[in-house]
Amino acid sequence: MQLSVIILNYNVRYFLEQCVLSVQAALQHIDGEIIVIDNNSSDDSCQMMKTRFPHIKLIENNDNTGFPKGNNIGAAEAKGEYICILNPDTVVAEDTFTKILNSQLQTPNSKLGILGCKLIDGTGNFLPESKRGIPTPWVAFTKIFGLYKIFPKVQLFNQYYAEHLTENQSGKVDILVGAFMLMKRDLYNEVGGFDENCFMYSDDIDLSYMVLKKEKWNYYFAETTVIHYKGESTVKDGTYMKRFQEAMDYFYAKHFKKSSFFSVFMKVGSFFFAFLKKNKARVSNRKIDNYILISENELLKEELEKLLGKNVKRLSSSFKNELPSLLKGINSNIEIIFDQNDLTFSSIISAMELYKNEKVTFKIIPNQSDFMIGSNSSNDRGEVVMIEK
Repeated sequence: MQLSVIILNYNVRYFLEQCVLSVQAALQHIDGEIIVIDNNSSDDSCQMMKTRFPHIKLIENNDNTGFPKGNNIGAAEAKGEYICILNPDTVVAEDTFTKILNSQLQTPNSKLGILGCKLIDGTGNFLPESKRGIPTPWVAFTKIFGLYKIFPKVQLFNQYYAEHLTENQSGKVDILVGAFMLMKRDLYNEVGGFDENCFMYSDDIDLSYMVLKKEKWNYYFAETTVIHYKGESTVKDGTYMKRFQEAMDYFYAKHFKKSSFFSVFMKVGSFFFAFLKKNKARVSNRKIDNYILISENELLKEELEKLLGKNVKRLSSSFKNELPSLLKGINSNIEIIFDQNDLTFSSIISAMELYKNEKVTFKIIPNQSDFMIGSNSSNDRGEVVMIEK
């Protein structure tokens, strides 16, 4: 078997359903498997998996074992030469895994460690954590106080988000994000998988660094794009910085000398950082003025108009001829709803990147599903809207 995709779920039933649908499509021409591990969700995630995807391996944990242990449980069941650690609040394109696995032919496999890809949020904007540097105390300082934004071209300040590469430029990086990590299963086992003692937010950093210590190199692959709603799995509330500080303290204690300097400035920065995150979350609540449905289904248009209480303009699946003129010079909030019954995930992802705008938000109606789903910000929870059929 070539590839095992491991998805760890906790209480994100609708995001999980969409994720699995996208992975199924992406594995269509690959000898692969999907393994879903559920960390004792209180929603109906497991029942949904058994009903809609009875052929997919589901592991039901009796408690919330955490991100590292949950993924390690999945990896222990994997049969693929490669494994992909994938968050449930992601959407992959139909050609994501094909492109990545084909890229192996152009790289020296003996030295390749973890491979990550370009991630965007639910508004189509690039997520800079797709590629990062080692968060030494200085590098973490430049992140917390925003120095990387002020001096993006200065190497001294731009290492946290590996800005020696642009978002569309593939190349070596130190750290990759746990939402999407593809590597050889043997290498994962060789480094011991995720450290189960890791605090939240340091597990992917630690795994990336452990691979580097094996004299492998990690690689950011910009030729495929994956949606990571992000805010759905990790809400940026007041405890975020406390957890981030604990994570970095553990990472430094394990691999470096613990830094008292870091502990002091993190306490100061936590108040500033949490305040900004809360403000961003409030800004994301917006009133939608106009809706555009991309679908061949006129009946769906009528159903959405009843549900939303507003007129919905429907465009066909060849929307690229009409949509640019509708969005030109917009001064009102528009939401674009993609009917995935008539569109590929790849075309939806491409459209989100192409038409991203501060006035535009996106929702997806997954194939043969009774809901639409999306997120208007990477700083708060996503939104699920049920559609009566």
